[in-house]
Amino acid sequence: MSFIFKKIDHVQLAAPKRCEEVAREFFSGILGLREVEKPEELKKRGGIWFEFGTFQLHIGVEEPFIPAKKAHPAFVIENIEELKAHLEKNNVPFTEDDNLPGANRIHVHDPFGNRMEFMEWM
Repeated sequence: MSFIFKKIDHVQLAAPKRCEEVAREFFSGILGLREVEKPEELKKRGGIWFEFGTFQLHIGVEEPFIPAKKAHPAFVIENIEELKAHLEKNNVPFTEDDNLPGANRIHVHDPFGNRMEFMEWM
């Protein structure tokens, strides 16, 4: 093969119409991701983009909307115990999962019901 995968540029989660403010409160307000300006041509589709490090998380409008219950992005976290305490403080429920050897991980649902995984390798 002459092509090479280099990195993931972004992950997209789906959300219903008019999701932007709720997404902003959760992804920026609680999780601390930085909002990124969408290109002008894409703004009319709705949704909102966020950034962390060199990666982006896009929240895109999908109609009809059905949350992803099994498919999910997994984020590597430094100091996951602090994240757990922060989520509890903000009344964001999570489920601990010890089924992956060597990983401390939790599952969280965003405000739209999409599953997300947060993990720290031990």
